[in-house]
Amino acid sequence: MPELRVGEQQWTVAPGSNLLDVLNDAGFSVPYSCRAGSCHACLVRCLHGKPLDARPDALSEQQRQLGWRLSCQCQVEEDLQVALFDPQQDGIGATVLGLDWLSPAVLRLRLHAERRLRYQAGQHLVLWSNSGVARPYSLASLPDEEPFLEFHLDCRQAGAFCDAARQLQLGDALRLGELRGGALHYDADWQERPLWLLAAGTGLAPLWGILREALRQEHQGPIRVLHLAHDSQEHYLASELTALAERHPHLQVELLTPQALPQALAALRVQSRQTIALACGSPASVEQFSRRLFLAGLPRNQLFADIFTGHA
Repeated sequence: MPELRVGEQQWTVAPGSNLLDVLNDAGFSVPYSCRAGSCHACLVRCLHGKPLDARPDALSEQQRQLGWRLSCQCQVEEDLQVALFDPQQDGIGATVLGLDWLSPAVLRLRLHAERRLRYQAGQHLVLWSNSGVARPYSLASLPDEEPFLEFHLDCRQAGAFCDAARQLQLGDALRLGELRGGALHYDADWQERPLWLLAAGTGLAPLWGILREALRQEHQGPIRVLHLAHDSQEHYLASELTALAERHPHLQVELLTPQALPQALAALRVQSRQTIALACGSPASVEQFSRRLFLAGLPRNQLFADIFTGHA
């Protein structure tokens, strides 16, 4: 039976045990969100021994050489000693610059990082509260244009990080974990192609950054934005999207509620096989978007999607 050690604590685990599960069962409260190797909230550092890693490609070779692993993707097969990610030592400091409620449920958080981060629209960061609660959030800010990092927090339901965020004040300190790229991005080679952006809830956050990046790069093809919200109050960027559409005739914006969604999706028609679609939101919403896009004629390799899970 392999032995697992964290600090001064050591115990026996069953061979093949998931590393994230045995750490949390032992009371270490390792954060996680996706359990799929995408969010990187569950980073741990292997000091001695090697776990069986199902996603070795999820981290860079440099990270792996330093011992970093995603605990959700690892199984304990031999004696193993790990150190947990320490946001104070391993993270980047940041201070709160802005706190605004964009709707009854969406909190806009703006941060100033203690050192400049080079990122692309569509990437995400793990945010750590002072109490040690971590959660990955997509960046909504525009790289190299805005002097802050912007995040849109869905606080409609209770969650550990959202509960902590409600108590934040200007000037408060947070820590930033790893900058991570998901499936969403803007490619300059798409400039002439139709671009569809489909978002549910705060899945609009990364697409808001990508939309503005596309416009900054003078995207020439038609752009279509669909935002699904629980009700009309939750179209939290409606005025900003409308203003952009007024300035850019090739941009079309549709604000949808669940009641209007089936009819709107049924009306989707892919006029060009060159269309690129980006979708983001809950698993059910992304699945619904994806299914309809494929039925409408979108080639499967031209859909890029990120899924937001409910674990907070």
